[in-house]
Amino acid sequence: MARVKGAVTTRRRHKKILKLAKGYFGGKSKLFRTANEAVMKSLVYSYIGRKQKKRNFRRLWITRISAAAKINGMNYSTFMHGLKNAGITLNRKAISEMAINDPSAFSALAEAAKKAL
Repeated sequence: MARVKGAVTTRRRHKKILKLAKGYFGGKSKLFRTANEAVMKSLVYSYIGRKQKKRNFRRLWITRISAAAKINGMNYSTFMHGLKNAGITLNRKAISEMAINDPSAFSALAEAAKKAL
């Protein structure tokens, strides 16, 4: 039986990692071992970043809603509580966009929230 060597498989694996490491500084884009470490770490960061992106956008929307609610004479928590009591189910992204692009509609929402309290 012929002896099987792993050169083809190893080269394919190395090329895959080095392709992912393209654009990295110095040896991180040229040397397999350092490239592999950098790629593994960057994949961890990208996984974490996808979760943080959701949190960061929610924080941004809440900040925008809070600023617009203060202009209408209430704070964020009372505004959201009033909307819930009024039976208005809009997500924070939509309310945030409304606060930026259509302040008159947001003011109408704020009035509805005030009446429901």
